[in-house]
Amino acid sequence: MKESIYMNEQVAILNFSASYVRTTAELLNSPEFRNITEIFIESLKDTNRDLYNWILNGKTVREAKVEITRCFRLMSVFECNEIDNYYLNDKDQLLEFIEEFYNFWKHHQRFSVTFIGNGQTSTAVNYITNDSNFNRLIRDTYRRIEEKVQGRKNKIYRQLQSGTNAAAALRIPQTRLPEEYDCLKRIPMIDSIMLRTPLMLTTRSNKREGMFTERKDNPVEVFTGTSKEWFCMPIKIGRLLCFVYFHRDFMCSGVSLANLFEIATAEECTHKPDCIVLFGNQDGLNETTFYHDQKNDIWVGSVSYSQKIEYFGYIKKMSLTLHNLAMMQRGWLPIHGAFVNVTLRDGKKKGIMLMGDSGAGKSESIEALRSLGNEVISNIEVVFDDMGTIHIEDGVPYGQGTEIGAFIRLDDLDKGTPYRDMDRSVFLNPDSSNARVITPAASYDVVAHNHKIDLFAYANNYDKELGLRRIDDPEEVKRICIQGQRMALGTTQEVGLSRTYFANPFGPMQKQEVCQPLIDEVFECLYKNNVFVGEIFTHLGFSKEDRSGIQEGAKQLLEFIQKS
Repeated sequence: MKESIYMNEQVAILNFSASYVRTTAELLNSPEFRNITEIFIESLKDTNRDLYNWILNGKTVREAKVEITRCFRLMSVFECNEIDNYYLNDKDQLLEFIEEFYNFWKHHQRFSVTFIGNGQTSTAVNYITNDSNFNRLIRDTYRRIEEKVQGRKNKIYRQLQSGTNAAAALRIPQTRLPEEYDCLKRIPMIDSIMLRTPLMLTTRSNKREGMFTERKDNPVEVFTGTSKEWFCMPIKIGRLLCFVYFHRDFMCSGVSLANLFEIATAEECTHKPDCIVLFGNQDGLNETTFYHDQKNDIWVGSVSYSQKIEYFGYIKKMSLTLHNLAMMQRGWLPIHGAFVNVTLRDGKKKGIMLMGDSGAGKSESIEALRSLGNEVISNIEVVFDDMGTIHIEDGVPYGQGTEIGAFIRLDDLDKGTPYRDMDRSVFLNPDSSNARVITPAASYDVVAHNHKIDLFAYANNYDKELGLRRIDDPEEVKRICIQGQRMALGTTQEVGLSRTYFANPFGPMQKQEVCQPLIDEVFECLYKNNVFVGEIFTHLGFSKEDRSGIQEGAKQLLEFIQKS
């Protein structure tokens, strides 16, 4: 990105390396401010016709832009009674214009980027300071002009995120990509991120549709993106290195990845990636596809540019799908579920793994367990809260995670849950159905470590039984897990009772012939190691308000931990 600012209806990205203002005078005199003013005035034509006609007063939009910015510059120095300007003749209208302008800016997803070359520490720290100073500058300029027009000081001051929602430090990539991927080598790579949490973001889509399907050609061959409009977020998914390339129109999704996955270091990025995601690929195909580059052993995912992929689930699930495909190839079984290590106050510790598709009640059961066992549980260590793996070492099954955060559906959690860690969280569409929060859950050292499994249970949200059921027949539990039934809650395009192979549409379903022998091997190992294997009944598919199923399941989970 070479221009100083990029802006569309949803996103505003400021390039501090191209232009950075330090004072109110510099801000109001900047071409960037004039451009934003013109864009705002144009928007009033559809949103507030009366205000639009008032600000134009017979002028063109460009002429009005020049006159109103001149008025703002004068007000930053003089008192209103010292200024002769048309817009000061009706201060109520002017105040409305100022307030609407401020809200117009704040309603955008706002980000700053700073290029730090090869990633020098001093420059990397400065990008945070510069972004914080810019945030203060926007807020102070707004207040100064507003108070001069109203002729008095405000009684209440709210320290809003007036500048940006997040800031990114970009570095020159030093990758070892094969020559087939030369088109990606100049795309700037995110070195670090500063999030202004709690971060509230709104997207025009809030559910995922369709399936990820395999393709016969490498999508990089039809990739047309450039370093001017694309960024790369290098992340670690479990033990794998993944380069997520995204179009700047989806900056919201790209930046939010930082709260969910560990960002790879510059040194780690010098290795060949295991996975590559092309997110917002302008191929005109409206597809979500993946390809295995066998020559270079790289799994490549492509998500076509469209408004619907603004939903964060697209970028997250494509990344996890590639991870799962790569891990199955290595003999690891992907698990769509949740895994926690529960430690009691008496020192007893158990590894609890719950499996199930979206909306089955995995996260909800863990939260209920946390609440119910408050007096006897000393710690709950999250290993994963959506996707993990089981692999076998020396005849013992171990669980590992993929993400350092959790992407949680707010609608089905207890009311207080999402606010416990809200100071570190990213909220997506909090006022809509299927509202989500991305919150930190575990350190990378915990996620990528081997964890002993003491209980494995399928989360059943569709049967009327209660509690926890142990299943002694391996074939029965495999049949239940492979059927992957759930009562869908509308978090995807599905509604009602549905089936998904192994409750995991993100890899296992696409490669069932690879997954099936891994299922047989892992479940045989679970039983040989005397792991509790069964199902937990959540009732979540019947009623969102009825928590009896969740509570009873959590109660019996706690009893298992205490007595086993």
